[in-house]
Amino acid sequence: MRPLPAKMAELPLVPRRLPGRSQRNFRVTPRGTSSRLQATSALSLRRLPPPKMAALALRALRGRLLWAAPGTARRGLGTARDFPSLEEKPQFPGASAEFVDRLEFIQPNVISGIPVYRVMDRQGHIINPSQDPQLSKELVLKLYKTMTLLNTMDRILYESQRQGRISFYMTNYGEEGTHVGSAAALDDTDLVFGQYREAGVLMYRGYPLDLFMAQCYGNASDPGRGRQMPVHYGCRERHFVTISSPLATQIPQAVGAAYAIKRADTSRAVICYFGEGAASEGDAHAGFNFAATLECPIIFFCRNNGYAISTPTSEQYRGDGIAARGPGYGLLSIRVDGNDVFAVYNATKEARRRAVAENQPFLIEAMTYRIGHHSTSDDSSAYRSVDEVNYWDKQDHPISRLRHYMQGRGWWDEEQEKGWRKSSRRKVMEAFEQAERKPKPNPQHLFTDVYREMPPNLQRQRAALERHLQHYGEHYPMELYEKG
Repeated sequence: MRPLPAKMAELPLVPRRLPGRSQRNFRVTPRGTSSRLQATSALSLRRLPPPKMAALALRALRGRLLWAAPGTARRGLGTARDFPSLEEKPQFPGASAEFVDRLEFIQPNVISGIPVYRVMDRQGHIINPSQDPQLSKELVLKLYKTMTLLNTMDRILYESQRQGRISFYMTNYGEEGTHVGSAAALDDTDLVFGQYREAGVLMYRGYPLDLFMAQCYGNASDPGRGRQMPVHYGCRERHFVTISSPLATQIPQAVGAAYAIKRADTSRAVICYFGEGAASEGDAHAGFNFAATLECPIIFFCRNNGYAISTPTSEQYRGDGIAARGPGYGLLSIRVDGNDVFAVYNATKEARRRAVAENQPFLIEAMTYRIGHHSTSDDSSAYRSVDEVNYWDKQDHPISRLRHYMQGRGWWDEEQEKGWRKSSRRKVMEAFEQAERKPKPNPQHLFTDVYREMPPNLQRQRAALERHLQHYGEHYPMELYEKG
C-alpha cells in the first residue's frame, strides 16, 4: 500500500457531518481528501467484506498518523507507539475495547452510584444559583396550583371509590413534582405516552376537571364512552395518547412514534413515562435499544417511586437503579430528585432541546416516593410502615418544597394558601357533582368508534342486544343510560 502524500499533514482538520447522524458521531477528516478516506458509517462498513474492511481501517489509521505534525500531539489521534500494528487491536464489530492480559470480571457496582441532580433543598432554598431556572412568578404559581389541584382531585376521587361511587382509582400523592416539572419543560405539541400515574401532565396542559370526572365515572361525557377503566385518560387535542392497562406497552409504541416524527422532521419530541417496575418488562429493553439504534427524539422518563405495587426496589433489581442501564443501550442518562420540581424541569428541558436538535434518546430517572397506595385495590400497610410513609409526606414532599420556595420569594402566604385550597376544592366538587348527575353512555356505543362502516358481525351483535333488551329490559337499570 502506497503511503499518503506528505502534504496532507498540512490540511486543516474539520468535522464532517454524515447523513442521518448526530454530531456525537462526527468523524474528523482533512478538508480536500478523497472521499475514499472520509469517515464511513458503521452500517456502510458492515457491508464491506472483511479483507476490504481491514484494508480501509489500516489506511485510515496510517493517514491519521501522517496528519499529526512531527513533534506535536493531536487530541484524539494515536501514535505509532500506541498502536504498533493493526493486528494487535480488537477488530470485533460488536464493541469498542482494548485487549487486556488479566482475568477480571466487571463488578456490578464499579462506582459509588449515579448522583442525584437537584436544584432546591427540602426547605426550598436554591443550592447553586447557576442552576436556578429563573422561572417567572406566573409560571411557578401555575406549577404549584396544578400540583395542589391534582392533590385535591385525588382525595375526592379516592373517597368516591371507597364509597362505591366509582369502581377504581389511582392517586398521585408524592409524585406531583415529576408530572408538572416535566410537563412545563415540553412543547405543547410534544407527544406524551403515559403509564397511569401522570394525570398532572394532562392537567398542566389544560385538561378540564369535568373530563377527568367524566372518564372516572364513565358517563355520557366521557370521550371513551365508558369503555375504559378509570384513570385511563387520553386527549388527541392535547397530544396525550390514551392510557392502556398492560404494563410497559407504551414504551415501544412511543419509540415508533418518535421515529415517525424524526422522519417527518417536525421538530417535535416524544416523552414516555413509566415506573421502575415497568422497566423490568421486556418492552422497556426493546424500546431502549430501538430508540438508540434508530436515533429517535424521545425522552424516557422513569418515575422511581420505590415500589412496583408491593415489590420494593431491593427485590426488583441489583444494579444502580434505572439510569445505570442507559449507557449500556447508548442512552444519555441522568438521575434527578423527582421531588424537586426545578430539577425535573431543567433536566427535561435540556433533554428535550437536545433530543430534537440531535435526534437522540434520553433517559431521566426521577427519584421520588409513592405516598399513596398503588391503587384502591392495594393496601400498602401490608408491606411498609406508617413511619416510612409519614416521613415522605411530612419531610420531603414536592408540594411543600415548592411552597417554601414561593414563601421565601414573597409570592405566597398562609392567607393565599387557605383561599386557594378552599376554591380548588370547590372546583373539584362542582365537577364531581356534575359527573354524578350525568347518565351512562347509550349501550349502542358498545359497537361504535372502531370501524368507519360497521361490519356484518357487529351489526348482528347489535341487533341481538336490541332484541334482548326488548324482552328483558325491565331487569336492567336502563333509566341510568343515555337515550338513543
